[in-house]
Amino acid sequence: MSNLQAIPSVDQLLQIQTAMDLIAIYGRPLTLNALHLALDEVRTRLKSDPQSAAPQNSLILSDAESRLIAWTKPTLQPVINAMGVILHTNLGRAPLSKATIASMTEAALNYSNLEFDLGTGKRGSRLIHAESVLQKLLDVEAALVVNNNASAVLLVLSALAPRKRVIIARSQLVEIGGGFRVPDVMRQSGAKLVEVGTTNKVRLSDYEDEFPDAALVMRAHRSNFKMIGFTEEPELKDIAAAAHKAGIIVVDDLGSGSLIDTSKYGIAHEPTVQESLAADVDVVCFSGDKLLGGPQAGIIIGKAELIAKIKKHPLARAVRADKTCLAGITATLLHYLKDEAEREIPIWKMISMPLNEVKARAEKWAAELGAGSIVESEAAVGGGSLPGESFPSYVLELSAKSPDKYLKKLRGQNPPVIARTENDKVLLDPRTVLPEQEHALLSTLHSLSSELK
Repeated sequence: MSNLQAIPSVDQLLQIQTAMDLIAIYGRPLTLNALHLALDEVRTRLKSDPQSAAPQNSLILSDAESRLIAWTKPTLQPVINAMGVILHTNLGRAPLSKATIASMTEAALNYSNLEFDLGTGKRGSRLIHAESVLQKLLDVEAALVVNNNASAVLLVLSALAPRKRVIIARSQLVEIGGGFRVPDVMRQSGAKLVEVGTTNKVRLSDYEDEFPDAALVMRAHRSNFKMIGFTEEPELKDIAAAAHKAGIIVVDDLGSGSLIDTSKYGIAHEPTVQESLAADVDVVCFSGDKLLGGPQAGIIIGKAELIAKIKKHPLARAVRADKTCLAGITATLLHYLKDEAEREIPIWKMISMPLNEVKARAEKWAAELGAGSIVESEAAVGGGSLPGESFPSYVLELSAKSPDKYLKKLRGQNPPVIARTENDKVLLDPRTVLPEQEHALLSTLHSLSSELK
């Protein structure tokens, strides 16, 4: 009998308990697909090397199982962030509070009154669920939650300034992560972009010169870009006062949109939502998943007349938030309303973590590993907030035989560990490692101890 004839058929393999177990886990169609491909590979190999023996059935089934695991493994998976960047865009930005997760889970598991008025028994509106909390928290007339802040800006401009002139400082026409450019989204709305000032200097008179033909003035947060040196820019309140005198709407795209003054923790000041409102801006847009610390969302707040117009625009339905987002944003906002944000929201717990506590965690790691040293370092807020700014932290410093290979092995663990290197040393910052992830982190570091010097 030739080696090709020794290859089992699919039917023969299906009689083996291992194949039955795979069907129970992955379903029959997918398992059959994996078995066919595994057998095809065996035939191809034996045809190219007729002298080799046909593999045992267990090896063929193992090959099929490996394929099934690879096909069904989620590409989106939890990681341990040991980089010291709190709002790391590539790592999913803000981890959520337990109350936020519980609220989103409850909304996902059950039917809800998303668009059902329990009082009248008739159709209601999904727009009310987060709005009432925002009105109470920020003392605003109206609010709207959409799926992200880019959508918020696009919707606001589409509703308030279609085919109309929108003034923005040339210094604010920035590109942020992923190639997203502020002027591109403005043009997409149909608004006519009017740049004023120079790259480094913008005066109030530059705005006022364009007022006669303009419908709206917009200020955009520079996100991950900072200007220093020979610069000038008018205060937002002065822009708003001058614009309102000319009958022009003022919109502030805050980007991150903090509700807490970051300077109280010894780091630079990030513009807050409250400050924009105090400057008498008509509409403010900001993110839900950055310094707010909630799920991805875009939040629009401001004057009732303008928000009503924004809500009625056809694009509002295309960018609306789903039930889990609305539940999560509402739960996150309630932390602020109850004055417990710094105690309950993970990113604010990280930002406010005392330096001695960070050091103590790093020392604990070193003691448990019996390796590494504790060194002073710096952490960053990230997420387009406080560009170029950092604040003190402590890290566990490890000496690896090959730092790059060590980082790669960390990324290959379950869960993956994301760290950084400086001066050929591997650094792990406790500030961004969630307490419930410590055990997994230490287990991973123990398993790779042979890679250390």
